[in-house]
Amino acid sequence: MACFLVSTAEAAIVTAVEKVEEKKELKVEESAADKTVENKIPLSRKLGWLKYMLLGGSFLLMFEHVWHGEVVAWFPFLTAMSDPADMMEMFHEMATVGVCMAVLVTAVWAVVCVVADKVVKRADAPEAAETTV
Repeated sequence: MACFLVSTAEAAIVTAVEKVEEKKELKVEESAADKTVENKIPLSRKLGWLKYMLLGGSFLLMFEHVWHGEVVAWFPFLTAMSDPADMMEMFHEMATVGVCMAVLVTAVWAVVCVVADKVVKRADAPEAAETTV
């Protein structure tokens, strides 16, 4: 009924953290402009990946809920909000299914970040070996 709202809320929080991290990275880049550049994926870009994964899944779930008539264009927008018994079922679904989906997407994102870091590190390794020869 409203499980997509959990991922949407997490995406909003991740967006705020991403913007803060971008500002920190800009300050670090400006202060360390003369130092050697290290090839690695910035955290703000990785957070962007998470944001897009969460928003994409949320959009698809919202579309599915609209298709089944659980989300409507008039107040209260969620059909479960009109009946207190349905509201409890909706909150239970959000607490179980919504949280599990958000945790799963975040776990997949963490694995993607680890793999991406290893790929970048492996791509830098031949360059380092060539310069030392």
